[in-house]
Amino acid sequence: MSQQSIIEATSLTKSYGDFIAVNELNLRIDEGEIFGFLGPNGAGKTTTMLMLLGLTEPTSGNVMVCGYNSTREPLNVKRVVGYLPEKVGFYKELTARQNLDYIAALNGLSRKEASKRIEEILDSVGLSEVVDKKVGEFSQGMRQRLGIADVMIKDPKIAFFDEPTSGIDPKGTGEILGLISKMAKRNVTVVLSSHQLHHVQKICNRVAIFNKGCVVAEGSIEQLGRDAVAGGKFRIEVQVSPVTHKLVNDVKKVNGVLGVETSGDSLSINSDKDLRSQVAKIIVDSGSLLIQMKLEEYGLDEIYKKYFREAGS
Repeated sequence: MSQQSIIEATSLTKSYGDFIAVNELNLRIDEGEIFGFLGPNGAGKTTTMLMLLGLTEPTSGNVMVCGYNSTREPLNVKRVVGYLPEKVGFYKELTARQNLDYIAALNGLSRKEASKRIEEILDSVGLSEVVDKKVGEFSQGMRQRLGIADVMIKDPKIAFFDEPTSGIDPKGTGEILGLISKMAKRNVTVVLSSHQLHHVQKICNRVAIFNKGCVVAEGSIEQLGRDAVAGGKFRIEVQVSPVTHKLVNDVKKVNGVLGVETSGDSLSINSDKDLRSQVAKIIVDSGSLLIQMKLEEYGLDEIYKKYFREAGS
């Protein structure tokens, strides 16, 4: 993943009279990321997304998308982004192909180019067998797939998805998330807004947790987990055979190890940094067999609850 910033928001604020929907938001999203906006309804996620897209004007602050100012250059922004709102709208009396033909024409694609792209994209989202079926006959999951095709038709640099799995069954949800992940592998930056924690955790590189118009936490799930749950510390889980007193003592002597707990053939190591390589070397040098080693993983639900308790929600 490139570390070049493709979206930057500085002190971004949106108010409606006395109500502040988004308050002094600072945000950076790097090219190639899948970035998640997480929070309850009304937390400011959609409003933030609309300001990034240039679809609503901020009260104050600045936002740059692909080098364009979303407030002063909204048309330039629209040329390089795709957007799937929570309630996607299509012409129900038109077929999937006809709907995408219309979108392609709006984006300046020639009929020849559009025809080729439509066939390829509908095949990639699993709708090749219903290209000539009226969209009014589509299920919710099929409409969401068509919505992703709609986003893809213009070959965007950034794709925005607002609650893309809303109202879809678990199987369809997995398929939609898989399609979004595939877009990122083609170097499309993805911004995904959702209140469904496990969906965000499944595909996002980093997340921003929104509450009452503010971002209360931002970072990778791994980092947020350490900060929120483990006080910024690392916890390394090791399965090894055999566990000897000398091995445990040698691990305790590693610089940065704060404590070691043993249970059967397992070691639980608390540290102030990732010491997996050092610990692995000690185990191998001791003559013991390293069976498994991993950093403790954190669930977004635990992280989410922690930050919302601190925010007074």
